[in-house]
This record gives sequence, structure tokens and C-alpha cells, in this order.
Amino acid sequence: MMNQSLFYYLNNLAGKSAVFDPFVVFCAEYLAYFLVAVFLLLLFFSKKDRISKLKILIFSGLSVLLARGIITEIIRYFYYYPRPFVNNAVHQLIFNETSGSFPSGHAAFFFALATAIMFATEWRTLSRWRTWGLVFFLGAILMGFARIIAGIHWPMDILGGAVIGIISSVLVAKFFKKF
Repeated sequence: MMNQSLFYYLNNLAGKSAVFDPFVVFCAEYLAYFLVAVFLLLLFFSKKDRISKLKILIFSGLSVLLARGIITEIIRYFYYYPRPFVNNAVHQLIFNETSGSFPSGHAAFFFALATAIMFATEWRTLSRWRTWGLVFFLGAILMGFARIIAGIHWPMDILGGAVIGIISSVLVAKFFKKF
């Protein structure tokens, strides 16, 4: 019941502030578009050569595809878990979500992307890519909390999506190393 307790604790933050609620909605719904745009701009304006940029794009795309497009959808096909607002009284700030709740597709996508960005450079070196990877992890975490506060995900949905995203990116990295 820790999942429900944490959900209600965070969800009870909603509906109390004319400033906080729009911020939560932005993070839960629109931050995703902003992060994708930043990633594409980062890639476009990077000083890396074209081949390196293409590798990063392919690696990130495969990581996201595996996490969000394959693993998350397979789990949702075999296991349906309703969103919090379906059977519970919640402070719902977003109303357009209709699919199953577990795992969070947003979390799977953005944790896969953040992990892929972290892999975009060698671990020995500090670089802008490493810094941007941390920024993307922060964005994914912020988005996850916002989706709980907005009443559309349980905490375990976000955690499950995060684990799927990170593992997917690690698996794609292992595949890339072989080739």
C-alpha cells in the first residue's frame, strides 16, 4: 500500500495553487516536447562529426524504441492496470489519458533517452553530453513526479518505466559495442 500512500501524498499537492498546478501540467504534458526539441538541437549544433551524430541519433532512437515502443507495449498488452483516476477520487489535472497505467510510457521513453545521452561520451571524460544527460535525467524525474501529482500515474508506474528505459538503453549500448 506504499504505492497508494505515496500517490495520495503527492496528488494532494494538486488543486491548491494557481501557480503550482500549471507548472505540474507543463511538466507532465509539455516538458516531453521541450526535451525532444532540446535533444535534436543539441545533436544538430554539436561539434561532433556527422558519423558520431548519426550514431548518437540511432543509438538514442533504438533505446527509446525498445523501451517505449516494444517493452512497455508488451507489458501493457498482457497486464492492464488502471490509472489512478479510474477507480479512485483524485485531483486530476490532465484528462486525455486513456491507456493502461503500468508502466509509464513517458518514463520509459525519457529515462531511455537520458541514459542514451549519458552513453554518448566515454565514461572517462566529462563533457557537455554528460552534463546534458544529467539534465535529461532531472527532466525525466520531474516529469514522473508531475504525472503522479497530476493524477494520471501511480508511483510504481513511473518507477517501472524508469527501470525499463534505463535497462533498454544499457541493452542497446551492449549491442552497439558488439558492432
